Amino acid sequence: MHAPSVGEGLQARPVLESLRARHPTVQLAYTYYSPSARSFADTLPVDFREILPFDTRPSARAALAALVPDVLVFSKLDVWPSLVEEASALGVRLALISATLPPQSSRLRGFGPALLRDAYARLDAVGAISTEDAERLTTLGCRPSSIEVTGDTRYDQVWARARFAEADGSIVAPFRSTRPTLVAGSTWPADHQHLLPAILRVRAVAPGLRVIIAPHEPDADAIARLESWASSRGLEARRLTHPFARDADVIIVDRVGVLGDLYALADFAFVGGGFHSAGLHSVLEPAAFGAPVAFGPMHANSREAGLLEREGGGASVIDALTLGGVLSRWLTDPVARADAGHRARALVERGTGATRRTVALIDRLLASKAS
Repeated sequence: MHAPSVGEGLQARPVLESLRARHPTVQLAYTYYSPSARSFADTLPVDFREILPFDTRPSARAALAALVPDVLVFSKLDVWPSLVEEASALGVRLALISATLPPQSSRLRGFGPALLRDAYARLDAVGAISTEDAERLTTLGCRPSSIEVTGDTRYDQVWARARFAEADGSIVAPFRSTRPTLVAGSTWPADHQHLLPAILRVRAVAPGLRVIIAPHEPDADAIARLESWASSRGLEARRLTHPFARDADVIIVDRVGVLGDLYALADFAFVGGGFHSAGLHSVLEPAAFGAPVAFGPMHANSREAGLLEREGGGASVIDALTLGGVLSRWLTDPVARADAGHRARALVERGTGATRRTVALIDRLLASKAS
């Protein structure tokens, strides 16, 4: 399994976990390209994990000679042309899973399709997220006969994590409160320009509002800036690791790895990344807990954000004024909030099952290789 960075790795994780449970004697190897994915790779149930060298023929030959794979699977979209060609020549079965291609993708323009067409055409199986993705993938060279719609494995991941967090509760229990709570996750300074004024607008209507905010990069400077903002507005701010954090007006998440559980505390949520070009973060995580989700306007590459908005489980906002209006409506109208939360949770539940279908796809390739 090759997943270049953490995002693709999150889609690979549930598949690898299921394969490990189903095939305990099969060797699972996981490669990545971004150095930031190293710590993530260490959490996976695989026998081998390592960074994959740049896609050259000598590197591809060395990797294939070392691992001697029966099946090579790419996660999401990136395929490595040299690796694909060398693997195909050796009879390795090739697959692409949780495959998605947004309509505005740069891969659909210029020389992209021509340069990668041969690599995509060599894929034996492609599990697309949607029928629309399946159609667009053919423009890259994927053979229609190799494509099936299997769905997005992230739905299974966030659904399982939410159910575990609700059953376990060890992380969130110390922070439960009767106060209405907004959880703002994976936020950047560009988000804060709109989020922080919106929080003040909502608190003017509901002074009891509690905010849990998790900066995407919770370094000392980011935390200090949020503490300074809260103090200057007369709000009590405490870090998540403070023994009395639960009672603060603003709780600042100063550690990584817990945001997915903290969404269990949300009456409603804001997800960052939609106010700059780096991309919107996962809106599925809060939605899996039944929290309606607000996000910035730059979410064209997030299929699930569009689905949430269309289904009434989320809202796209353009500035502090519209964000404050959405949050105030959800806060002051419990019926509207509950309905939006139900729609968000239902969307995630309907999306589950992709892991089972994806594993079945890979099982067929393993079986065909064995025969």
